[in-house]
Amino acid sequence: MIDLRSLREDPDRLRASQRARGEDDSVVDTLLDLDGRRRSALSAFETLRAEQKTVGKSVSRAQGEERAELLARAKDLAAQVKSAEAEAEKLGRELDSALEGVSNLVEEDAPLGGEDDYVVLAEVGEKPSFDFTPRDHLELGELLGAIDVERGAKVSGARFFFMRGAGARLQLGLLNMAMQQAIEAGFIPMITPVLVKPEAMRGTGFHIAHDKEIYRLPEDDLYLVGTSEVPLAAYHGNEILDGATLPLRYAGWSSCFRREAGSYGKDTRGIIRVHQFDKVEMFSYCRPEEAREEHQRLLDWEKEMLAKIEIPYRVIDVATGDLGTSAARKFDCEGWIPSQGRYRELTSTSNCTDFQARRLAIRSRDKDGKPQAVATLNGTLATTRWIVAILENHQQADGSVVVPKALRPYVGLDVLEPVKS
Repeated sequence: MIDLRSLREDPDRLRASQRARGEDDSVVDTLLDLDGRRRSALSAFETLRAEQKTVGKSVSRAQGEERAELLARAKDLAAQVKSAEAEAEKLGRELDSALEGVSNLVEEDAPLGGEDDYVVLAEVGEKPSFDFTPRDHLELGELLGAIDVERGAKVSGARFFFMRGAGARLQLGLLNMAMQQAIEAGFIPMITPVLVKPEAMRGTGFHIAHDKEIYRLPEDDLYLVGTSEVPLAAYHGNEILDGATLPLRYAGWSSCFRREAGSYGKDTRGIIRVHQFDKVEMFSYCRPEEAREEHQRLLDWEKEMLAKIEIPYRVIDVATGDLGTSAARKFDCEGWIPSQGRYRELTSTSNCTDFQARRLAIRSRDKDGKPQAVATLNGTLATTRWIVAILENHQQADGSVVVPKALRPYVGLDVLEPVKS
């Protein structure tokens, strides 16, 4: 949720942010109008209530006709106070509702444009050169007895799969390596709930009434998370954190669920775009003035993990029109997928500034002891999709796959060998 005080002081900044996102900037005038009317209603309420208290005190001292007049006035004021309070509360609800629909302010140096207008910040590693026709990850996964999408579809439907044998070992090893790196960097390891209340979803920045990506359990009014960012963001909801503990960093391991609505016909082969996957997610609470530096640290930790799996990748600065609701700035790391001849997203890290914290009422005390909203940031440290890049970049002519050196202690194998049929 954006800061009303900042909006009043610099409404043009939100107008520019809305335009950069490709969203309606007239919402600024709506917000200012509602805010002005609410403040006027609150002022009228306070004035009437003060007069009501004064008249109430006078009634006890008055007699006769004066007392009768004061009683009549007190009765009239009571009705006016009740009406003014109701009007202020009504406008407050309207303002809150309008604010909930407004995306975070983008960082001013984020690249402008839509999905294809990202800026490439770096390309790391050499793309593999094969002296044989490389297989895609699904063919490799089937040769290795590692991925079974056929039975996944039989049991659960399209876009579900089984990781088995070497595939299960590879996924567990990858996520364990990510968690160990996070622990060594000072993160608190967390196994998070995958079902959350609607206020956790809304507080994190999801529009649950309109987001078709989200699985919902209507009988329980609970939602399956698409990322452990949601429970980690809500973890400190309605709390005032000890400023001395910041930055406070968590690494959440969870299964994640996405409906992939609107993706009909896209990435139907393999495990790139699926309904369920596992992920280790970094989440940080820090002071707002430290958020940009923290964002770079999260990106560096992602790059450290990518170096361990020895694949070529690039880092992109995501354009403003492709940012999520909560993100002010986002960097993606995209791994090279040989079978597709292009880079695909493997990690994403977002600086959400104080947007989520305001919605979730998470604060810390500043140096003067005054509560202020914290900043929140998130970043992917490893996920099931990484297996696609590992298999394809490290494959050999016979269908075996060399396990990256750093990953071997966690997998327990140096090479994944094809299984005998």
